[in-house]
Amino acid sequence: MAMDETPITLAGKNKLEAELNQLVKVEREEIKVAISEARELGDLKENAEYHSAKEKQAIIEGRIAQLQGILARARVVEVSTIKSTKIVFGATVSVLDVEKGASVTYRIVGEDESDSKANKISFSSPLGKALIGKEEGDTVIVKAPKGDIELEIESFEFVD
Repeated sequence: MAMDETPITLAGKNKLEAELNQLVKVEREEIKVAISEARELGDLKENAEYHSAKEKQAIIEGRIAQLQGILARARVVEVSTIKSTKIVFGATVSVLDVEKGASVTYRIVGEDESDSKANKISFSSPLGKALIGKEEGDTVIVKAPKGDIELEIESFEFVD
């Protein structure tokens, strides 16, 4: 992998491409219309609609540029083709929180697709770094704000 490339799952890439498409084809066009309509309302200095539309346009253009940059660097990792006896990028890992006695499943994904609510963790996060390279049965200690968490790796698999 080249230095400036970042790994991403296919699902993650598709989600970012869909957002980019929506911004370019729909929102960019809608904001152009809003700006020209606001312009027709007259004096631009006093025109709140115009300034609000221009601000929104700047945000949309910024996100478009950001997504284009991410996608240009993205290298899709076909997770289902990975054969590894150790945890690597893309793995879906089931761990046991030793203290709580509860199992949690995490998916190790790219930075731009991590989503803590969906238990998708970045490979560069403290937990992601702790899990990568480990095997079934290993125990990892993750430094967390509330103190160290001991996790035992129950199983992992590579599914797209």
